[in-house]
Amino acid sequence: MDLRNRVATRLGFDSAQPRDLAGLRALYAAWCGSVPFDNVRKLIALRTGATGPLPGSDATDFLENFLLHGTGGTCWSSSNALFEMVHGFGFNARRVAGSMRDVGVPGHGSIKVLIDAVDWLVDSSMLTMYPIPIRDTLHVDRHPIFGVEVEPGVGDHAGTHVVWFDSPPHEDYFPCRLLFDPVDYDFYLERYEISRTKGPFNHHLSVRYNRGDARSVLQGHTRHRQTVHGVQSLALTRDELCNELREVVGLSSDIVAQWVACGALDAAYEPYAGPTPAPLGTPPSRR
Repeated sequence: MDLRNRVATRLGFDSAQPRDLAGLRALYAAWCGSVPFDNVRKLIALRTGATGPLPGSDATDFLENFLLHGTGGTCWSSSNALFEMVHGFGFNARRVAGSMRDVGVPGHGSIKVLIDAVDWLVDSSMLTMYPIPIRDTLHVDRHPIFGVEVEPGVGDHAGTHVVWFDSPPHEDYFPCRLLFDPVDYDFYLERYEISRTKGPFNHHLSVRYNRGDARSVLQGHTRHRQTVHGVQSLALTRDELCNELREVVGLSSDIVAQWVACGALDAAYEPYAGPTPAPLGTPPSRR
């Protein structure tokens, strides 16, 4: 309880908010505006050969490090921590699992919250700033920064949903099929551990963060910044990249120094060595 309240204070979230859709919107927006999606601690652990669970596997570890260092995590760890926050404040939440790029493999963790017989997705990776309705009808919101489309599955995919979300620098929306509902904490742990040896976040720096009126993505040493005027991409120098992590993302000088010392800064300027991504496809409104 004390940790949850300390995090809420850091987020600027009033824990007296009602447990309705307005309250969920307030909590999720506070999270999206403060907690980055990032692989900084994971890169440090992998590159230094740290043993034991991956960073943030436990929600307490995740949240304490957010308070201390400003770090977030990748999907399994960040989703579990957000679940504990949402559930701990009295919302009817459950963990779910999906497949980024709709490749059929459960490689993504997310959260659904049931309010007045409607499921609302709050995702710690997409960071859409507002809960996404998950219904059996098409949902389209072409917001200039946080656009989302949701289509229900048909045929062999009946009972699933594909969530399409805007994610720079991609020219079109990024698909994630929600496959398993619900899953438990052990499922999250198992899938997170699988990502230790194979995954897109084990090589280059990857950070997604919302600050002010912009959504930004760091991929390697390139920053993609999206506003209502479009996307601007800029290759950063080593000093600029470290400054971005400290001054804009909000990471502590200590954690950035650890990230540099383990060789991850140098790796950000090397060719990408991860798996070849599957094609994105086309969202419903563009077909």
